[in-house]
Amino acid sequence: MDQELFVKICGITDVDDALLAVALGADAVGFIFAPSKRQIAPQRARDIAARMPGETLTVGVFRNDAKERVVDVAHRAGLRAVQLHGDESPADTAWISERVPVVIKAFAAGSPAADRAREWGVRTILVDAPNPGSGEVFDWSLMESLPMDLDVLLAGGLNPDNVAAAVQRVQPWGVDVASGVESSPGRKDPTALRLFIQNAKAAASRPREAVAGIPDENAAGVGTPETPMYDWNQEND
Repeated sequence: MDQELFVKICGITDVDDALLAVALGADAVGFIFAPSKRQIAPQRARDIAARMPGETLTVGVFRNDAKERVVDVAHRAGLRAVQLHGDESPADTAWISERVPVVIKAFAAGSPAADRAREWGVRTILVDAPNPGSGEVFDWSLMESLPMDLDVLLAGGLNPDNVAAAVQRVQPWGVDVASGVESSPGRKDPTALRLFIQNAKAAASRPREAVAGIPDENAAGVGTPETPMYDWNQEND
């Protein structure tokens, strides 16, 4: 790959985790405002975001919220970007893009909407498992039909053990992880965090054949069973 891989660490709830992620090389930290075990209040997110270096992208994650709330929360939390992880329309996405510097639109891998991602008018898209937010690894060959002129963030069941293979197989612009580097929901494991960022960025700079374990057809089963996975559908447990 010709550029340094972009790494986003999502589900941040603690300032120490955020500072450690950035110190280890993360380019962005994400705060989840959708109902979830990792949900954070705007003021708490603001306190953490204020401690981030200027070059770190601070991202608020929303799912099917009113466009006015998305912009209001992003501004109150002092965030530079939002990630729309639901069924937001192109029109609402455009409205938000006029009011927030960076907008990332998430799509389910293999969905018709993902193949039409340009219609949402954003530069960066995130591609997750067909059941978005489930923490499941999906068939990476589904990425092949995406528009090639967009910056693509790969998500879905990534962890320190499989991220190198994912980067080499998919060649994404960046990767996004939450549960794959956690010790418990909302708290990051320092060792997993370090290995994830290290393995992801190293894989982006090495020839494909230099990374072992790259699946030829798909990535099913690559994730390790002991990794705690985040499931949107268990958000109220």
